[in-house]
Amino acid sequence: WTDWKDRRLWVTVAPIVAVTFPAAVQACLWGRYRMPWGATMCVLGLLLGEWINRYFNFWGWTYFPVNFCFPSQLIPSAIILDVVLLLSNSFTFTAVAGAMGWGLIFYPSNWPVIGPLHVPVEYNGMMMTLADLQGYHYVRTGTPEYIRMVEKGTLRTFGKDVAP
Repeated sequence: WTDWKDRRLWVTVAPIVAVTFPAAVQACLWGRYRMPWGATMCVLGLLLGEWINRYFNFWGWTYFPVNFCFPSQLIPSAIILDVVLLLSNSFTFTAVAGAMGWGLIFYPSNWPVIGPLHVPVEYNGMMMTLADLQGYHYVRTGTPEYIRMVEKGTLRTFGKDVAP
């Protein structure tokens, strides 16, 4: 969802959780067949499944616009993971340097998609981002309005600190 993709938890938790399955596929393909594109192919398959899920479930069932709930960009991170394994030929170095590269490139690779949603807008005398305004108008059942707090300057979700 665009109204929480700029928060602190998405930047830290999403890459940690997302690296596990591509790393396992990469280890299997490299260990058995010496194919250096396991993480990238795994992420492309995940991306295809995510877009099918977003289209049929979010737009087809609930009519939320697809640009509100796009999946994260993981392809640059997967390419870095595959390139580190290809150049080093070491699972240990890939686990340390490749996973670090995966995590460090995750947020900058999502900036072109999230950037237009950080445009400030004024709504009923309060300043908030466009993503916060979308989250305010498209109420979801997973985030009840008593948890969502509108405060002076921005919108906070799940009671966390305000993102600058």
